[in-house]
Amino acid sequence: MNKRPREDEPSSSLASAQKRQFGAGGGYGEQGYSEERISAQRVADHYSARSNQTLEERENSPIIHLKKLNNWIKSVLVQLYARPGDCVLDLACGKGGDLIKWDKAKVGYYVGVDIAEGSIKDCMTRYNGDSDQQRRKKFSFPARLICADCYETRLDEYLCEDAPFDICSCQFAMHYSWSTEARARQALANISALLRPGGTFIGTMPDANVIIKRLRESEGMEFGNSVYCITFGEEYTEKKFPASRPFGIKYKFHLEDAVDCPEWVVPFHLFKLLAEEV
Repeated sequence: MNKRPREDEPSSSLASAQKRQFGAGGGYGEQGYSEERISAQRVADHYSARSNQTLEERENSPIIHLKKLNNWIKSVLVQLYARPGDCVLDLACGKGGDLIKWDKAKVGYYVGVDIAEGSIKDCMTRYNGDSDQQRRKKFSFPARLICADCYETRLDEYLCEDAPFDICSCQFAMHYSWSTEARARQALANISALLRPGGTFIGTMPDANVIIKRLRESEGMEFGNSVYCITFGEEYTEKKFPASRPFGIKYKFHLEDAVDCPEWVVPFHLFKLLAEEV
């Protein structure tokens, strides 16, 4: 049975989201900042600082065709696996660019989680239909939006009233969990704990095999073209990545008009092994 907000609870408001957030930018409390958390905060700050683009600005983007391809991939996944009335958990939901996809799938309830407070505010604006870019009726499903680092926080402690979810989605963001084994395991533990038995997880992330192959084919420590660049640190000069150290393989990813922050290589066979454990 899908959960719904109580009658006295707004379907989406900044106040209700803030009551459940875990510190601005994502759950670090007073424990101090490790290198991994500093990197995570850089990612959060990057996406918080990006403003919603108008339709004209999006169409003029140098990566418009890549954006459309990515949106098509996500649309296909949603249409393949979401069912009418489903309760949806969207990890790293960003500014709510996929809300329309879930609406078309006629889902029944939606919870979005993102580390970037600015993105959550923009997502709420989009959901409420009161932004310059959102000229449409409000969405048909109730929603809750939460600012948290879903790779650091035990989400089941905060979403016990909303779970279980029929479907969990993490689009183009799971690789941000791979800075340490603990973060990778927490990400998968959250998904497993919140999905109903037989529920579905869908996601997308960069192909580690392609990244490493391109690095080894390049003369230096970076490769790319006019719109993107991937740069590895000098610690990887030999371009060897021992199987005994599969976490924390960091590179800097720059994508024109979109991304400029650290990311991590995810060996997919290991991702599957960890997923099988939970």
